Amino acid sequence: MKRFALDDDSVVVIVGSGAGGASVARTLCRRGIDVVMLEAGPRLSPAQFHQDENAAFQQLTWLDRRRASGNWAAARFAPQLPLLTVKAVGGSTLHWNGLSYRLQEHEFRPLSHYGRVAGASLIDWPLSAAELAPYYDRAEKQMGVSGRHGLPLTATNNNYKVLYNGARRVGYRRISNAGIAINAGPRDGRPGCLQMGFCNQGCKISAKWSTLVASIPEAEATGKLELRDQCMALQLEHNDRDRVTGVIYADRHGRRQRQRARLVCVAGNAVETPRLLFNSASSRHPHGLGNDSGELGRNYMRHTMALGFASFDKPVNMHRGITTPGAVFDEAGHDGGRGFAGGYLIQAASLGLPTLAGLLQPGGWGADYAAFLARYKYLAGALMNGEEMPRRENRVSLLDAHKDQYGLPIPNVHVDEHPMSESMRGHFHRRVQAIYQAVGASEYRAGTTVAAAHNMGTCRMSARPEQGVVDSYGCSHRIGNLFVSDGSQFPSSGAENPTLTIVALAMRQADHIAAKMIRREL
Repeated sequence: MKRFALDDDSVVVIVGSGAGGASVARTLCRRGIDVVMLEAGPRLSPAQFHQDENAAFQQLTWLDRRRASGNWAAARFAPQLPLLTVKAVGGSTLHWNGLSYRLQEHEFRPLSHYGRVAGASLIDWPLSAAELAPYYDRAEKQMGVSGRHGLPLTATNNNYKVLYNGARRVGYRRISNAGIAINAGPRDGRPGCLQMGFCNQGCKISAKWSTLVASIPEAEATGKLELRDQCMALQLEHNDRDRVTGVIYADRHGRRQRQRARLVCVAGNAVETPRLLFNSASSRHPHGLGNDSGELGRNYMRHTMALGFASFDKPVNMHRGITTPGAVFDEAGHDGGRGFAGGYLIQAASLGLPTLAGLLQPGGWGADYAAFLARYKYLAGALMNGEEMPRRENRVSLLDAHKDQYGLPIPNVHVDEHPMSESMRGHFHRRVQAIYQAVGASEYRAGTTVAAAHNMGTCRMSARPEQGVVDSYGCSHRIGNLFVSDGSQFPSSGAENPTLTIVALAMRQADHIAAKMIRREL
């Protein structure tokens, strides 16, 4: 593997190896640009992944100290674990289920399309669906998204078939198992899916796209990438011309190191990215690096989520096959008459029994609940993935009185949900209950997720510097060689899973960086 000197200030330093960071690295390395990537977690091999939920949770989850506040479920039931992100090479692409859907055209213009929503901080994206379309094409081809660009569909399972048949009976027509970044057959040196399930625990055969098995090896093959795992970025340094000059990090032995840099791309997720910028405050940037607008850490979003499970007379065995094998898209548009802005997807989704027991009715138990869980193989499940309204007061901030293992303040994630979130959940439960009853469900149970899985906002892009943190390329409005390369950039969440958009934005950003480097503007 390529090695770069700590004082080599010609390299691009990327913090984070997930969907955004690794996609930037792959593109830059293929353009002949030297990259040092810092990843806080270890580099695992697929053979090390566990198909036991508890062991996988301990192996992959970012368990460093965090706190939650506000009225959301995490603050009530899991204040010390408010979100599910991965601390390992590959980031949350190890944990995701491969759902790769494009944002809809109107979701790039939420303020223009929905109008002003009381209690929300909506702005339009500073780029359009048309501008991102060619990068969506590139991302889908690279990731091997099923049903796109001539690629075959992945197989369906019983859980999807139950949802599909019920949805058709109640009048839904936009139902599909396309758009999943899991190989249906051998592709790019990786095998096709064997329908083993356990997608959330890491794909042991590498049929599912992740940066661990795809983007990072492809970047390393160029001889231009040095990946340093178990290296936690602690602070960014800058000069008096407001240019980032290097990254202070703790290596695998806990020693402080300084890597000089030509430019820095931060892709640590929507919590660790603003945290790093807050911890990089200086006399020139007393409120956080590049935080002239005061928007750093603000407008934090997850998707509005809910769970619905139904019991049937015949076995479903929802755990067999792809964890989230397809979705109903009919509710994804905006219809103000439903009582909320934006839309949502109804996704077929399975949970392992231990996870289902903890999530469907958090904090509760009893004979009735136990009896429902005892019918596990007869259950079918669905997940709502809905657009959440950004709110300025929903934010990531630092708790100065609580320090991590490096002596730095830990992050607090505060969410007071917009009332529309509960309206959307109610609509989802009514529709999903009708879907399952249409195919003979005997019982329906409504639940909600606790920890957040899709984390967005906190460094949002904006056309006007006073409304955000970065521009349409993810470049800091104030620091010309500082880029944000993850879901932190999103001004709004849309109804679709974020990974495909993160990868498309990262490819666009990398092209922009490479062009500016060639012109010696960076």
